[in-house]
Amino acid sequence: MNVQEMFEIGPYALDKKQKSLFLNAELHRLTLHHRRHCEAYANILNATAGASSYLDESGIESEPFLPVRLFKMLELKSIGRQDVVKVLTSSGTTSQTVSKIFLDKQTAGLQARALVHIVKSFLGPKRMPMIIVDTPNVIKDRKSYSARGAGIMGMINFGRNHFYLLNDEMEADWEGLERFLKVHTDQKVLLFGFTFMVWKYFAQAAERQGKKVDLGDSLLIHSGGWKRLEEEAVDNVTFKKVLRERLGIGQIHNFYGMVEQVGSIFMECEHGHLHVPTFADVRVRDSETLEPLPANRPGLLQVLSVLPESYPGHSLLTEDIGQIHGEDDCPCGRQGIYFSVHGRLPRAEIRGCSDTHESV
Repeated sequence: MNVQEMFEIGPYALDKKQKSLFLNAELHRLTLHHRRHCEAYANILNATAGASSYLDESGIESEPFLPVRLFKMLELKSIGRQDVVKVLTSSGTTSQTVSKIFLDKQTAGLQARALVHIVKSFLGPKRMPMIIVDTPNVIKDRKSYSARGAGIMGMINFGRNHFYLLNDEMEADWEGLERFLKVHTDQKVLLFGFTFMVWKYFAQAAERQGKKVDLGDSLLIHSGGWKRLEEEAVDNVTFKKVLRERLGIGQIHNFYGMVEQVGSIFMECEHGHLHVPTFADVRVRDSETLEPLPANRPGLLQVLSVLPESYPGHSLLTEDIGQIHGEDDCPCGRQGIYFSVHGRLPRAEIRGCSDTHESV
């Protein structure tokens, strides 16, 4: 199987053995590809102790990884500047240093197809009337997107008759929302927003202003911004409970993803597990030794993806603490690894899309 053939099967259709054969070959190819075409990446490999292990295709655990923070320090790309069609940036951090991700036409296309492949398996093929819990100005520059803008542009294709809930002052348009819901009475509504923004500017704003909202038959997809919610003692269970009670949202799915690997998102299933699609993988590593950890041991998340052709982002060590729960045996029936994310490494800067929206 190659990357193109991957889209002909379901995003969770391969078992462990089938997936390993595919991923080992593709990830190793990408390591060699980026070594040839990105001088900075080659220098990093050559300077790393034991870096010669990447010369042999000996498995995912031996493939080298980059700290995700490195994209804030270096412009890492494996293409010429003339081939760059889009530049993605992280959504402003507390240090105001952003990652820059350089996409060519091939990589942008693969990432878009992958996102559609995953999300359609949860939503179905029909587009729904859509509420975006954000302001339309966040997507005004079509050639250079923040992570927020990239997330919205990726998800916007799954809806129709789009309604942006917030204005530039981050205030909800309650009258516009009422008109939207009247037009789409008895239709299933799709909502998308970043976690903290949905919480603060929709759920909490509705309660604070005494607004009664019943979204009826609706489905929310959200991501990012858990850092501030954790500080307010709001976990995933509480978030879902309050949104169902306060806004009447029926289905709620979180996903884990990052601007450094757009397209490779890990969607939450009905049982609260994040799922790894066919073209990606995760590993958990000890935060001190960086050795791989077995299932049910929390550690630093390493995320892998076969999509990044234009930059060496195929194997990244994040600053997030995660835990693998199992593989090929989730009660939801999806194949592959399923896991959870427990939060940021202590002292890691806030970088979630909605955590940092004020600086975007």
